[in-house]
Amino acid sequence: MTYFHLGELVHKQAKKLKNKTALKYQDASGTWMDMSWNLFAEKIMKTAQAMAEMGMQPYNNVGIYSQNMEKYLITDFAAFANKAVMVPMYATSSPNQVNYIVNDAQISLIFVGEQFQYNNAFKVQQESQYLQKLIIFDRSVVLHPEDKTSVYFEDFVPTGDNSESLALVQARMKQLKESDLATIIYTSGTTGEPKGVMLTHANYLKAMKIHDIRITNLSEKDLSMCFLPLTHIFEKAWTYYCLHKGITVAINRNPSEIRETIKQIRPTLMSNVPRFWEKVYEGVKETLDSASGLVKWLFTDAVRTGKRHNLDFVNKGLKAPLGNRIKYTLYKHTVFHLIKRIVGIDKGNFFPVAGAPLSDNINEFLQSIDVHIIYGYGLTETTATVSCFTSTGYKIGTVGKVMPDIEVKIGENNEILVKGETVMSGYYKKPEATKEAFTDDGFFRTGDAGILTDDNEIILTERIKDLYKTSNGKYIAPQMIETRISEDKYIDQVAVIGDKRKFVSALIVPNYIALKSYAASQGITFQTVDELVKNNLINDFIFGRIELLQSQFTNYEKIKRFTLLSTPFSLDSGELTNTLKLRRKVILDHYADIIDQMYVD
Repeated sequence: MTYFHLGELVHKQAKKLKNKTALKYQDASGTWMDMSWNLFAEKIMKTAQAMAEMGMQPYNNVGIYSQNMEKYLITDFAAFANKAVMVPMYATSSPNQVNYIVNDAQISLIFVGEQFQYNNAFKVQQESQYLQKLIIFDRSVVLHPEDKTSVYFEDFVPTGDNSESLALVQARMKQLKESDLATIIYTSGTTGEPKGVMLTHANYLKAMKIHDIRITNLSEKDLSMCFLPLTHIFEKAWTYYCLHKGITVAINRNPSEIRETIKQIRPTLMSNVPRFWEKVYEGVKETLDSASGLVKWLFTDAVRTGKRHNLDFVNKGLKAPLGNRIKYTLYKHTVFHLIKRIVGIDKGNFFPVAGAPLSDNINEFLQSIDVHIIYGYGLTETTATVSCFTSTGYKIGTVGKVMPDIEVKIGENNEILVKGETVMSGYYKKPEATKEAFTDDGFFRTGDAGILTDDNEIILTERIKDLYKTSNGKYIAPQMIETRISEDKYIDQVAVIGDKRKFVSALIVPNYIALKSYAASQGITFQTVDELVKNNLINDFIFGRIELLQSQFTNYEKIKRFTLLSTPFSLDSGELTNTLKLRRKVILDHYADIIDQMYVD
């Protein structure tokens, strides 16, 4: 297979795929529209010409601050055609976060999405020595009265429609090199100042090559839902890979509407983080808990049958016994099909999952009901995937087999070390941080602790910086505990506490809707959420559920005390990163008094 520089990828695909649908996207009214490969390539070229006309130079850093939409991808590929570097920012980023990136990367131009992004970016522009111009995707955005420089995307694109800008873009496309810098993606900064991860086109192309070797059951007939933010390396690399394969990409614009849009699109592929599947699992379990005895037995038998068929036989390359095959086929086309259709994944081929720990129980459950999860592990610095499940022969409890042409070894403190052509060239303008990130023999330090099995599979144990050591000298892996406890349908978020403490405690954000429903069923009265979470009967109920979930933990790993919170951890409070990971230091600071109270004898 031929691998094309991202600056020419869509144009090469358009010559082959022509009027086949490249993108599905929603217009202003929410109606799904199709964009052919020919039209996609044409829009990219027109946008690239407009960029050249306004003076964009090769290696300029260009900001993009938007939710997912078709214009986002058009802008990406237009910039690549000009040999420019894309610097994505999460649509949820605050003005301070945008300002940091603008100053660090010296960005003079940002493409913004909707009103929220425009307002924040304009605020930054008013105070910035670098940011000069905003180009706005959403035509309904209302400009600030003092704004004399911003322009709408639809008005910007025609400005380059002349022979000189066309010639300039075509000349630049002739000069494209795999060594060109493609993106600078800023890390979330859970443990310190954000760092700009520099990824070249060679990094992305190598990622495509190793995925072609590992994943063989894809075709141009597939349809991928682009749901995670395109700022996230997982979604960005996956979407580029789908376009490389000629797969149609449907762009979900509003994350809160995914439950509706996934049913409208019914994708065969969708990369996602574990939280999505945790919600699916909770929904199925809740339905099951309220079902009659016969229905409950039937579903339990279906899952047991699926587990035996898919995990005990098919995954091991074996043919299941005839009786099991017959029962599985029956359940596959009835019980399993119904569950998947309700979610919107009944046409599913497989679903890549990464970005956080996925519970082994949930993974096993999904595989059992014919939802093929490809669980993997990677980082921004490794252009996403370091390891992932193979189509068969995968092992629950691992994050899959190391990718082809990627070398992994275990270093000091059981740190996972990675070497290969997908590893970043370094952190932008941070030579010292770059030097610290690599070993003397050129391996990237992931900061994750793990085990490498004899079959070259990775077992993740913990983020090294997240490891707690209790006052009794025992090491605690909070993410492992949080992943297990989060399986419960009454629990939405968990922050485990324990560093230098005499036992493990936790701050728990309950699923308020489920908890209110339980309280009503038990005749527990309350006026406010705060009153509900402080109710002794509610706390006893949650404690009982936690005890069952942590039955397999050693005694020193078990949560001994917890506090139910009346407000969730949020982005606005700084308690979550843009990728919804816990900022532990912030949480420890915000809830210091509550935490201390849990350790009062």
